[in-house]
Amino acid sequence: MEPQNKNLLVRGGKAFGIDLDEKAIEAFELYLKELVKWNQKINLTAIRSEKEIVLKHFLDSLSVSPNLPKPSSILDIGSGPGFPGIPLKIAQPELAMTLIDSVRKKVDFQRHIIRMLGLKGIEAIHGRVQDKAILQDLGERFDITLSRAFSDLRTFLALSFPLLKKEGMAIAMKGMVNQKEIEPLTQTKGAQYRLEKSVSLTLPFSSFKRTILLFQKQQV
Repeated sequence: MEPQNKNLLVRGGKAFGIDLDEKAIEAFELYLKELVKWNQKINLTAIRSEKEIVLKHFLDSLSVSPNLPKPSSILDIGSGPGFPGIPLKIAQPELAMTLIDSVRKKVDFQRHIIRMLGLKGIEAIHGRVQDKAILQDLGERFDITLSRAFSDLRTFLALSFPLLKKEGMAIAMKGMVNQKEIEPLTQTKGAQYRLEKSVSLTLPFSSFKRTILLFQKQQV
């Protein structure tokens, strides 16, 4: 990783209350190197420059960190090449992290990174959260479901409901959001939530705007 990009990563982490030690920085460097290498053969992400990966993948993933109850068991739904789950795990090793994605090549990459970095307390699952076998295995297991680029908000909330523990939290990482559109989503078919918190932010060193929405599961 170029020194200036490493500096962006460290300073950006501090903006979210995260002090990355040397071990974590080395892990991010290896992650970035492998992502770029794999991306030359397999389309894992449209973002290809080192600086853009640091800003729009790594720091974007870490932006949700201040809003995560600790310790937590987290299911990252539609995690792609591991975002936001793997960066969060690198920065906060105490998190119990499960990644799930329906694209085999992306899950293969996740498992490769987990092995290379020697991460513990994290697993990558190939499948869909609505599959019967997945629901049987993962039902009501998580404190938090997390989505960065998985689907529309209504679908994410509906699919999260059976996976969350009682009063668990579904956290959606979105772009700009019209707040008036959110309230009707707290009650979807077979699911009910309370909007606990809405956080608007701009990612460090960019103009990329984010909205983090925290929905607490309610009993139907």
